[in-house]
Amino acid sequence: MRNFIPTCLIIGIFFLLTSCSNKQYQYLFDQKHSVSDTSSKGGDVTTAPYRIKAQDILQIRNMQSIKYIVEETPSASAGGSIGGGNASGQTFQVEDDGTVALPAIGHVKVAGLTRPEAAKQIEDLYRKSLLKDPIIELKIVNLKVTILGEIKSQGNYTLTKDRTTLVEMIGEAGGLTDKANEANVKIIRGDQRNQQVTEINLRDIQSINDPRAVLQSGDVIYIAQNKRTVRNDKLQNLSVITQPVLLLLNTALIIFTLSHR
Repeated sequence: MRNFIPTCLIIGIFFLLTSCSNKQYQYLFDQKHSVSDTSSKGGDVTTAPYRIKAQDILQIRNMQSIKYIVEETPSASAGGSIGGGNASGQTFQVEDDGTVALPAIGHVKVAGLTRPEAAKQIEDLYRKSLLKDPIIELKIVNLKVTILGEIKSQGNYTLTKDRTTLVEMIGEAGGLTDKANEANVKIIRGDQRNQQVTEINLRDIQSINDPRAVLQSGDVIYIAQNKRTVRNDKLQNLSVITQPVLLLLNTALIIFTLSHR
């Protein structure tokens, strides 16, 4: 019986220490970065226009005469939605050699071009060989960003237009939750060898026009919890842990008292 109470205390301390693992996801992006950490005081973030690469999925249609671009049946695309019919155009995958095979004009080199440059090049080729005044609409439909944390709808989102901003993407995802820390929204960009972490303060009205908040394909956006929510969660976790410990100690005390009468 003498060893019972110390044993209970040890068990309680053990549960208290191990409870930290329950919040690993919350603090995932709060770790210090030793690689190219670009905060509000850091350097510039590259905002150059995206250039088409091999394996990209292009959605192409001629606004004037769709029959030369779009087939009646939709074509499947790897890893993206199917573009077909008269409404959205047809999808074409960029090959490893940087070309895309298009109806009537064959393979066209598009790798390394921006979206407007590729559209103009395809437009010129159709004008020379087939169409009188083509108006080519080209979209890159496989460009995506990921939003995690205190956002109303987490997940992957397609960059549907050039120079999509952080504010626009948050709006598309339904907005921030009431637990969000809007003063510290992180944009994680690049791979492990060349990683950039940009911190955006959405409380500052100037963040709307911040060039660092222009999103790129592959970006991960993380919205952490605000301090009040973190503090409340810690208190709640502590309460959940201490209640059974106190109950156990109270029971041990009762048994100890009864056994010494």
